[in-house]
Amino acid sequence: MSETVLLVGGGGREHAIARALAPDCDLYACASNRNPGIADLADGFETVSETAADDIVAYAESVDATLAIVGPESGLAAGVSDALDAAGIYTFGPQEAEARIETDKAFQRRFMRDEEIPGNPDFATFDDMEAACDYIDEYDGDLAVKPAGLTGGKGVKVIGDQVTPEEAKEYLRDSDYDRVVLEERLVGEEFTIQAFVANGEFRVSPAVQDHKRAYEGDEGPNTGGMGSYTDVTPSLPFMDGEDYDAAVEVIEAVVDAMPDYKGILYGQFMLTTEGPKVIEFNARFGDPEAMNTLPVLETPFLDVLVAAREGESLPELEFAEKATVCKYAVPEGYPTDPKAGAKIEVEVDDDAGALLFYASVDARDDGLYTTTSRSFAVVGHADSISQAEQIAEDALADAGEGFHIRHDIGTESLVQQRLDHMAELRGE
Repeated sequence: MSETVLLVGGGGREHAIARALAPDCDLYACASNRNPGIADLADGFETVSETAADDIVAYAESVDATLAIVGPESGLAAGVSDALDAAGIYTFGPQEAEARIETDKAFQRRFMRDEEIPGNPDFATFDDMEAACDYIDEYDGDLAVKPAGLTGGKGVKVIGDQVTPEEAKEYLRDSDYDRVVLEERLVGEEFTIQAFVANGEFRVSPAVQDHKRAYEGDEGPNTGGMGSYTDVTPSLPFMDGEDYDAAVEVIEAVVDAMPDYKGILYGQFMLTTEGPKVIEFNARFGDPEAMNTLPVLETPFLDVLVAAREGESLPELEFAEKATVCKYAVPEGYPTDPKAGAKIEVEVDDDAGALLFYASVDARDDGLYTTTSRSFAVVGHADSISQAEQIAEDALADAGEGFHIRHDIGTESLVQQRLDHMAELRGE
């Protein structure tokens, strides 16, 4: 039977999902922005808010969707999966209750504590900002300050890294947050593992290292992600197999404690001298990490969705033994003062190992232009990280004016810094 899949979302992550699904199904999409890459792959595209559950269900029913997948966290938080499931359209994405593992960081930490999930740092939650400020004064060590709700990856302030204690307290007093989580600052190297979850089972993908800071050398404010890389193996150069396996054990513990969870479970970890610790969980693919993972997934992604719906064992996933490097092009001034309106004229050569994914763009009669959000990403894939990085750089050489790119992502020098950092922390 031919499957008709509805994809909710219009970013670079969803473009990667569309590319993975389109060859094997009738694909329809809806999002608040018209992503030209998704529109070219889909049989139909409707402009609908990612949080408008009733409108999304109506569109799904109008195209006779047999499956759905929700890309962004905003849709999951709004109960879009719940509404689609209730309409009889199996949705590969957690319902609102399970999505709280991302959408409510206070719930996330309490859940980990109560279910004895390994890798949970010391933490405390507050709905009184003055009490949170007092905790900062009293705590012996540095803290990460996290709003409990969704902030698009840009709300966290880390004392001892990004801000001083006084600046952190000022940040809390000036905020309008209802609740915050204060947790011990984790020191090490970050990495992500994305798991495909359904029917109490899970399958994992290669580890990815994202780069949140806006500027080269890991300087500047946090962003939604400036780029990321994977290696030819499931692990990363600064990790060993035991580190990867320990992180997978954390994911397994979450799946065991959430038997109704379905969709992608994204574990963001800090590799410390004590092993992997959990920075956070997300309830969907990462952006940019989906653009590293899905292009090298050789198992049809549709097979995962169908097995999940049918209650069958998930297929074992095969990934090409290729390294990937993803680099985002963002408008100048992003994220603090982005300048929209630069024309996008980049072209990539698929045969050379380069892929182009659109994110937030403004389609005009004479072409595509930047908005104030991340514009597009280029992914190189090759037999080594350094080769993949060069492919991405070559493709971005003609990006033109009005863009900012972190050119150091995936370079041999930055990867070596990660190796040296972990060796120093471990006393090697």
